[in-house]
Amino acid sequence: MTRTRMHELMARVAPRPPQPPEKSTSRAGRNLKRAVPTALILLVVVAASVLFRVEFFVLLVVVALSIGIWEAAGAFLNRSVRIPVIPLVVATWAMIAATWFYSLAAAFVVFLVCAAIVFMWRVADGEHRSPADALAAVFVLGWISVLGCFAAAMVTLPQPVLMVALLILMPVANDTGGWAAGVLWGKHPMSPSISPKKTWEGLAGSVALALAVSVVLVMVLADRPWYVALIVALVSVGSSTVGDLSESLLKRDLGVKDMGSIFPGHGGMLDRIDSIVMWAPFCYVMIAG
Repeated sequence: MTRTRMHELMARVAPRPPQPPEKSTSRAGRNLKRAVPTALILLVVVAASVLFRVEFFVLLVVVALSIGIWEAAGAFLNRSVRIPVIPLVVATWAMIAATWFYSLAAAFVVFLVCAAIVFMWRVADGEHRSPADALAAVFVLGWISVLGCFAAAMVTLPQPVLMVALLILMPVANDTGGWAAGVLWGKHPMSPSISPKKTWEGLAGSVALALAVSVVLVMVLADRPWYVALIVALVSVGSSTVGDLSESLLKRDLGVKDMGSIFPGHGGMLDRIDSIVMWAPFCYVMIAG
């Protein structure tokens, strides 16, 4: 394939800057009539995939990461930074395949090779040469794809259904508990300059609900000691919150409100998986270790 042909193909799938989200007058900060059904549908899809065949969950991970890369590329366009979407998506597929068929170590080797190729290819591109584009591409590959590999690796562990439940439900508990407590009692912002709606009261709600979910998953179903459930809850809240705040900081720097709008009431794919991918490596290490 010639370079010209490659540019034509990439132009057809080129991302666009994300559109402004719909305004909500609800105190909850989101359209609950749309957000709740969307969240339930997503949970059902994930549960059905892992209950039917774990390979379908891995496929869901690939699709989610690919959409996330496309959204990130669109957001970076707000700062005139162009990320090569197709090479990053292909690299992500290769990394997930290496995780599934071999190991996370193999996926990391694939990441290093692909990152070097993408960087050199972007810098050497005669038409769109840009070191900033190359650095942004490697950053996106590391942030989305490398962390996403840990999510795919969860189903390689014993009790894959329970592992996926732990991976998904802990960030959900963090988000739901924080949102509910924040709406009801939130008065003291955690980081007004990054995410004004996040409060310390919301953080307490996140810890409370995460601990309740962890007790069920870790103590009751996985038969682990109480202190393991406590550690899982605290680490999940910490990593999920960092993931959420990190994406909020990135969106602020890029000048966007949401990374996308494919999920009614929730924004884009990255707005949904930011905390999950940040929690995934901690979850894998604690359970596999």
